[in-house]
Amino acid sequence: MNRRRAVVAVIGLLPLMAFAKNGKMRRVALLFPASGSAVAARVGAFRDALRELGYTEGTDLTLEYRYADGNFDRLPGLAAELVALKVDIIVAAGGDPPVQAAKGATRTIPIVMVNPGDPVGTGLVASLAHPGGNVTGLSSMASLELYGKQVELLREIFPRLARLAVLSNPDNPISELALGYARRVAAALQVEVIPLSARSREEIGESFASALKARAGAVQVVADPMYFGLRAQVAEHAARSRLPAIYAIPECVEVGGLMAYAANGLEMFRRAAVFVDKILKGARPADLPVEQPVKFELALNMKVAAALGITLPQSILLRADRVIE
Repeated sequence: MNRRRAVVAVIGLLPLMAFAKNGKMRRVALLFPASGSAVAARVGAFRDALRELGYTEGTDLTLEYRYADGNFDRLPGLAAELVALKVDIIVAAGGDPPVQAAKGATRTIPIVMVNPGDPVGTGLVASLAHPGGNVTGLSSMASLELYGKQVELLREIFPRLARLAVLSNPDNPISELALGYARRVAAALQVEVIPLSARSREEIGESFASALKARAGAVQVVADPMYFGLRAQVAEHAARSRLPAIYAIPECVEVGGLMAYAANGLEMFRRAAVFVDKILKGARPADLPVEQPVKFELALNMKVAAALGITLPQSILLRADRVIE
């Protein structure tokens, strides 16, 4: 019986032994273009998911964090730091720039991407089904159709909407794709699209001023890592301009945005932890298909609606997944 118990004990230790490399804990790095405070909730979701998968920080896993604080030029250097640390996996999150920086720094360390726009078109992976190379993860490509859905939501709320301003960062590869989806649906609804661009905090304010000058009735904000980090400022400009805005970033409604229709960001980070788990257990990134968001949520801020004098239709309220009173 003692021998059998000993064998069982050893077998039970095998998963932990598999994590060890020369007696060291496995190291997983997270690389973000935004600040730590901006992505705190998403990091928390990732860590919670790792715990649920059986990982204990400080025992069998160490997490390394690098934040560019909105300065994308820092990303290549931060990625190089993580490669020098010989981390086991890099989780590059928040659009294309961190993934591109990580891939530029290493072709051998596995990279789990979270939320790039078109990873195939930008050369991050060979295909969604067979990524090849050292990159896999979750892409927002399938969610580009949501920009058309957002136009439909705005038109349902504002039946007389004639001009829609679409704000995007022209440096982001996803911008033209998102604008294309918005234009196609807007044309069918006889809504004129007014493209606006902003690459910096200052240009965001200028863009909202341009929207007013063009007599836009609403603003659609395309998802972008910079806008995510400056989401409170974007919402503030919308409020000052008294323009109803819809966002592709769920957290925007928590900081004064009127409404958001987007993939669940926290769920994507929980799924990223599953990719990390599979790779730590021996899976090759090249063999792990890239996942697409499957859950999209409509979030509303009723306080903002009241401040703008907007009465949201009952049909919209009934479809909302989250309502902030």
